[in-house]
Amino acid sequence: MRKIQRVEPLTKLPTRKRVSAYARVSGSNDEMLHSLAAQVSYFSGYIQKHKDWEYAGVYADKALTGTKDTRPEFQRLLTDCRAGLVDMVITKSLTRFARNTVTMLETVRELKTLGVDVFFQKENIHSMSGDGELMLTILASFAQEESRSASENCKWSIKKRFEKGTMVGFYGMYGYCLVKGEITINEEQAAVVRQIFEWYIEGNGMVKVAQLLNGKGITSYLGGRWTSSNVGELLKNEKYTGNALLQKFFSTDHLTKKQKRNRGELPQYFAEGTHTAIIDMTTFEEAQRVRQERGAHFKVHDNSNNIYPFSGKIICEQCGKKYNRKKAVRVGMFNWQCATFLQQGKRFCPAKQVPEETLMAVTAEVLGLEAFDEAVFQKRISEIRIPSANRLVFIFSDGRIVKREWKDRSRSESWTPEMKQQAREKALLICEGGCASSVRVI
Repeated sequence: MRKIQRVEPLTKLPTRKRVSAYARVSGSNDEMLHSLAAQVSYFSGYIQKHKDWEYAGVYADKALTGTKDTRPEFQRLLTDCRAGLVDMVITKSLTRFARNTVTMLETVRELKTLGVDVFFQKENIHSMSGDGELMLTILASFAQEESRSASENCKWSIKKRFEKGTMVGFYGMYGYCLVKGEITINEEQAAVVRQIFEWYIEGNGMVKVAQLLNGKGITSYLGGRWTSSNVGELLKNEKYTGNALLQKFFSTDHLTKKQKRNRGELPQYFAEGTHTAIIDMTTFEEAQRVRQERGAHFKVHDNSNNIYPFSGKIICEQCGKKYNRKKAVRVGMFNWQCATFLQQGKRFCPAKQVPEETLMAVTAEVLGLEAFDEAVFQKRISEIRIPSANRLVFIFSDGRIVKREWKDRSRSESWTPEMKQQAREKALLICEGGCASSVRVI
């Protein structure tokens, strides 16, 4: 007879569920920050009241909208979930987590595959439940539509204020102060503004004006050094005449909140006498005439609307400015160089330029691609920081950091077949000319 023995199950020690919470407010005023502090305090107490839960922290973003997926604390939460440090996430509602339906579902599905449950208190939904995803899809769509409706209402309100000639979004500028909602003149800075217009009309270019200001120890609006760029922005700002051109920029959509310069897509409104003038209209118009003449003479072109794959993504750690794209010596090639170096020279920032083809090659390697793909790059890379020569630091959208070094190409490697052919032809011409000369001498 077969011997059968009963095996009792091993007794497992109860494990505590690691629970964290996510909180967010979309404003930075005192009332909003108080609300954020209240949310953090509430969730901390709520989690620690449960004996079978282990407190895994509260992640809180301030002054960021739920439509953006680059929220630093939100990304840190996802990173910790991927690292297996969190079992469940609690959040107040769908709108606190994300208002973009696609972002919502992608995030919840990823966390679900990691075994992380998301509990939405207001809607009383667990993402790990059977009907959780169906309910999330429906409610997230409502939240996204609510965001769009609120955005449209806000745009309508701003448009009506523009039509009445009311300034919107004035937070201060060099020469002015905003005191209890009233625009007043900063007399010390106003004197500098008048001096800038005077120097420029006398024949000094923007670079020279910036050098004169820096030489006198005068700082810009944010306390930094003057550059040709911010001098140019000051000279063409009509607000110094006491008037205002309204709706220079507009938001492209309610999800990304991306601002675009208004180039005729929407009507603009020129409001007169909105505040006290620093520069009279005659002086301002003379400065604009000089700008046009200098622009035509030096063939200055406005490239502000050009957007390239790395635009706004590369940051110089030596001075904090972003890198700009410029033409290389080789035909059809481009380099990326620190804006401070381009505007003020090596003395103020010794950052080294990076060939665009090198950037693309290293980026493709970091992303695990055979060739550079702009769409993948924009989605996965938040920014590229350059701490020193030949070093690149890639910061991913999920918070990961990857460091790489690149080597300068030798002169022989940098020559294209076309360049080599041109050099051969030039050498042959020189040789033929030299031989003919020798025959004549003999």
